Amino acid sequence: MQTLVLATSNKGKLAELSDLLAPLQFTVQPQSAFAIDDAVEDGLSFIENAILKARHASRLSGLPALADDSGLAVDALGGAPGIYSARYAGAHGNDLANLTKLLADLSQVPSGQRQAQFHCVLAFVRHADDPVPLIAHGIWRGQIAFEPQGSHGFGYDPVFLPDDAQGTAAELTPGEKKQLSHRAKALKLLLSQLQAGA
Repeated sequence: MQTLVLATSNKGKLAELSDLLAPLQFTVQPQSAFAIDDAVEDGLSFIENAILKARHASRLSGLPALADDSGLAVDALGGAPGIYSARYAGAHGNDLANLTKLLADLSQVPSGQRQAQFHCVLAFVRHADDPVPLIAHGIWRGQIAFEPQGSHGFGYDPVFLPDDAQGTAAELTPGEKKQLSHRAKALKLLLSQLQAGA
């Protein structure tokens, strides 16, 4: 089995992706196992940032790498928080602050106009200078709730009401989320590319 470096330090993503990647013939290791720091994310899109992160992890480990760049895009906010989802309120990774800011920014937006999508872009590189990285883009459509509900998940899950489920993403069981989420959709697309020998 070949080792694959997962280019993230986010424990929630790591757990979710490791579980989803279990069927593949890869031993998945987080970049922290190689003492790799996070890449500088200075791209202007989920795709650019995912490729930057994958190349960074692959270059420093010498192994194939998979990176995820994901976030929430809210129609009424012109696609924000978008690529800044993890640091929407300023500090990186402060889920509560990000949720609070999002709900404040949407406080005047009525029901029926709170459409949003979770986006996940996965980038797989065979080596750091791979000229044809595999790209898979998963989209999970829904609405933004008026207040947080549920204790599962992480990030914006407590305020995201998927179109294809009852309740928020944080009220879904891990098994349900594994079937429906943007990350699950992106991974299915990536798996089909890998299995096709792309």
